[in-house]
Formats: sequence, structure tokens, C-alpha cells
Amino acid sequence: MRHAHSPKVAGPFDRRLGVAAADLAASFVGKDLFQRVASAAERVEGEVVFTTSFGIEDQAISHAILSQGLDIEIVTLDTGRLFPETLRVWAETETRYGVTIRAHSPRHDALEALGKRQGVDGIYLSVANRKDCCTVRKIEPLARALDGASGWITGLRGDQSAQRAGVEPAAVDAERGLLKINPLFDWTRDAVVAFTALHEVPVNALHARGFLSIGCAPCTRAVASGEPERAGRWWWEEEAAKECGLHVGPDGRLVCAKELSA
Repeated sequence: MRHAHSPKVAGPFDRRLGVAAADLAASFVGKDLFQRVASAAERVEGEVVFTTSFGIEDQAISHAILSQGLDIEIVTLDTGRLFPETLRVWAETETRYGVTIRAHSPRHDALEALGKRQGVDGIYLSVANRKDCCTVRKIEPLARALDGASGWITGLRGDQSAQRAGVEPAAVDAERGLLKINPLFDWTRDAVVAFTALHEVPVNALHARGFLSIGCAPCTRAVASGEPERAGRWWWEEEAAKECGLHVGPDGRLVCAKELSA
């Protein structure tokens, strides 16, 4: 009998995705952002979805997709607790590119139950409460956003945090049964800032006020000089817990990250 901790044996579906991930990653070598997202649209069989939170990385990717008219669906998760500045750049993006970005929102019954369990700001009382809120407001809506998708484009960069170091250009998200694609995996923040400035891409006004990583308003603060980009997310928690769950697997590891040495 195989023990519970034994590695899962990859089936034909996993192997096929693995080959596709390797092929897509190879196609990114030496390519710019426009070429990388175009390669994703061309090489991934089936629907490709890009989930944007309207941060600067996602704005760069949106520009690369929309300026080329690629067949990639752009969606967002409207958690109900976004900053007014985030809503403003959402509207500016729709106006600039002449599109409507579809939102996936939390279920009303789940929100009511969440409020009954922990009150309006129970997230500050425990990590379990905060993760419960993230599940209701982000993870469940994400599942609906990605339902039926073959590829998921994200704005992950390897230098955003220690946990995201080693993020790969493309990898298999076995839990969701799709390819997870990170076209900015090897970009620096300065490169993203330069790209959005060059192409006059709308960016969130909070970035200029020290909010380097922007999520829900109760969970985000500006960072001080020298702090890591994601230090302003869930700042009252231990550093090891700085993920909402969108990008981690059941084992708590970041999906798409290489195994790093200690």
C-alpha cells in the first residue's frame, strides 16, 4: 500500500501538460512580453485566461494582450474590498482599450456566512480567519474564473518575495488541471515600471504612494524604504504566511516555483 506522503504518479494528462509547459517555457527564451503572451495564445490548446488585479505587473500584461488583440480572456476578482484607486484604474483600462473586463465576485450567501463567523474585520484576529476570508472573496471566485480554462496567465515575478523566488515561466497546476503561465517570471520591478511608462499604460495611483503590492484595502499598506515588495500585505502576520492561497498548492508551496536549496 502506498503511504499518504508518497509522491503522486503522473498520469497521461499530467505528462501532456508537462510537455506543453516545457515547450511554452522554451518559447519564452529571448522574447519580449508581447511575444511571450502571443506564444501563450498560440501554443496553449483551449481557452487561456488572464486574471488581473490591476497592479503594475498585470497592467503591463494587459497592455501586451490587448494591444495585439490576442484571444486571451481577461478577468478580475472583485472581492468587494478593493481600493477606490483600484476601481479607478480598472475603469481607465476599459476606456483606454475599449474593452469590458469581466468580474467574478464572491457568492452572496458565502459573504453573509463569513460575516456571521468573524464579523467585519475578523481577519486581524487570526491567520485562519484571514485565510477564510481569502477563500470566500478570492479562491472560490477564481475557481469559477478558471473553469474550463487550459491556461492561466499570472503576473508573478521571481523577485517579488523569497517565496516567489524560482518561479518558472510555465508549469503544470495539477490541482486545477491547467498550465500556469508567468510571462514576467524573470523581470525586475524596474523593468515593469519602465515598460508601463514607455507604453503609457494606466497604473494604480497607489504605487506612487508606496503601495508596491496591492490587494484588498484592509490587507494592504505602503512599504517603507528597503522593505520587500510584499511586506505591505497582511503585515500583522509572520512573513512565512504572505500568500492568500491563489498561487499555492495543497502542500503550501507556490505552484510554478522550482525547488530551492536551503
